[in-house]
Amino acid sequence: MKLSELKKHLSTAEAVNFELQKGTTVPEHFHVTEVGVVTKHFIDCGGTIRNEKVANFQLWDANDFEHRLKPTKLLNIIKLSEEKLGMEDLEIEVEYQAETIGKYDLDFNGKNFVLVSKQTACLASDSCGIPKDKLKVNLAEVSTQNSCKPGGGCC
Repeated sequence: MKLSELKKHLSTAEAVNFELQKGTTVPEHFHVTEVGVVTKHFIDCGGTIRNEKVANFQLWDANDFEHRLKPTKLLNIIKLSEEKLGMEDLEIEVEYQAETIGKYDLDFNGKNFVLVSKQTACLASDSCGIPKDKLKVNLAEVSTQNSCKPGGGCC
């Protein structure tokens, strides 16, 4: 989700609720402790230099159980980030504490914002020799000529 989409959803939302993909909810008393721009400048395993930039939100589960972040408050935090940090309409990455700090993409299910698990991937699979798709074989069409047979002594 891009920052503009988040702002659109917040402009009509009654509450700011987050949940993980499996349905576990982030406690209502969470805080957004950071909003920023994260730039990653790196080289992939194929030797290509890459730059990635995301809008980063960090959620923190505090012990002040009466805290509730309102949509207008989060919109104001975003506006301040756009003004002070020059934040563009970037894809959003959310950090939230799991066993360690987890990084998530953001989606919206019509009611709640959903923290979508991110996965690692090879960005240079064409250079690494990783096949794009697994070879799909219909076992009924595989030739049995010259193959090992039970009792044939080849195994």
